[in-house]
Amino acid sequence: MAFENLSDKLSGVFKKLRSKGRLSESDVKEAMREIRMALLEADVNFKVARDFVARVSEKAVGGEILESLSPAQQVIKIVNEELTSLMGGSQNRIRMANNPPTVIMFVGLQGAGKTTNIAKLAGYFKKRESRRPLLCACDVYRPAAIEQLKVVGGQLDIPVFEQGQGNPIEIAKAAYEHARRHGNDVLMIDTAGRLHIDEQLMDELKSIKAAVKPHEIMLVVDGMTGQDAVNAASAFDEALGIDSVLITKLDGDARGGAALSIKAVTGKPIKFVGMGEKLDQIEPFHPDRMASRILGMGDVLSLIEKAQQNFDEKKAVDMETRLRKGKLNLEDFLEQMKQMKGMGSMEEIAGMIPGMNAQLKGATIDEKALARTEAIILSMTPQERANPDLLNFSRKKRIAAGCGQRVEDINRLLKQFEMTQKMVKQMAGMGKRMGKRKGGFKFPF
Repeated sequence: MAFENLSDKLSGVFKKLRSKGRLSESDVKEAMREIRMALLEADVNFKVARDFVARVSEKAVGGEILESLSPAQQVIKIVNEELTSLMGGSQNRIRMANNPPTVIMFVGLQGAGKTTNIAKLAGYFKKRESRRPLLCACDVYRPAAIEQLKVVGGQLDIPVFEQGQGNPIEIAKAAYEHARRHGNDVLMIDTAGRLHIDEQLMDELKSIKAAVKPHEIMLVVDGMTGQDAVNAASAFDEALGIDSVLITKLDGDARGGAALSIKAVTGKPIKFVGMGEKLDQIEPFHPDRMASRILGMGDVLSLIEKAQQNFDEKKAVDMETRLRKGKLNLEDFLEQMKQMKGMGSMEEIAGMIPGMNAQLKGATIDEKALARTEAIILSMTPQERANPDLLNFSRKKRIAAGCGQRVEDINRLLKQFEMTQKMVKQMAGMGKRMGKRKGGFKFPF
């Protein structure tokens, strides 16, 4: 995951500070030296790292901090605040036009994941903000770029405007008129990228900008390219004038320096980040939440939002009713697994729970075990899922053959399910007793 090495290094620095109790000015200076090295190793711009450490040092060596009851916690608080400020302070949203469509023009170099992430963002607008986006294919040079946009747009049920290998400026103008006539309130223009910034690329982008007057020019950069992403942002801003940044591949083995440097170097906010390959793995960029993740403090708000997006409220109410009665079947078990899978990998979820990442450090999370469990349950009949007591040896053999697992695996799953049922019945009983005593009880699931 991005920032993993930086997070580990900072955790080590803070552990040393906590072990000292009272801090001296030299303790703080040593910690700041280690923090600066950690930032540079994370590919943060040298000047940005230097200025960051200078600001933290200035605040951390004050007598009020050093003489406090918990100086280490005060220093961590300062680092958290400065990290948040470094990445933009607060979330920046895309301002929608009063008279639709809102035109967002996407620019960037080849290989940054521009086309796919434009579609992801269109899906986000459609699902989360109830918008009616239209994708426009203006990359007429890269082989299969138009087809790629049509494929990902089709997967998200989002229309794509294209006129083949025509003039990109005329295509953009025609797309604007199409969006206006057909009630599409967001027009998202996928422009051509290059392997490097050149005059021809910039001239074309300037012509598209002049033709459709976009409300937002968003630069798409690859989070795994570190300082190259920051350099690209500076060059595009100087030549074209960008309004915001979308960082892709922030879930990969990236050092994260781009996310920490871009706002400081260009003054342009990061508004969205791509966090995986799936078409729903894009999220708004919250500097405070990202700072909290980097410092190992988790990101509970994002976890709650993920849960709200992926958990069906009606199904949750129905399940709570059954849980209150102590009745849980394998259909419920499967439904909960599917909804949990929709929230992302277990590693990603663990990173959002305060302190959990540190506890799981070095542990392996068997994502395939979830798939095996799902396969076993799906190989059962609806009657067997509703009433596992029906599962005799011959039925288990049939299920094992159907899902490619062993009878022992099915027995293990049923044992786990039996233990879960006992726990549910105990909690349901406890809930009833508490309800009688206190006049009400909310089941804790």
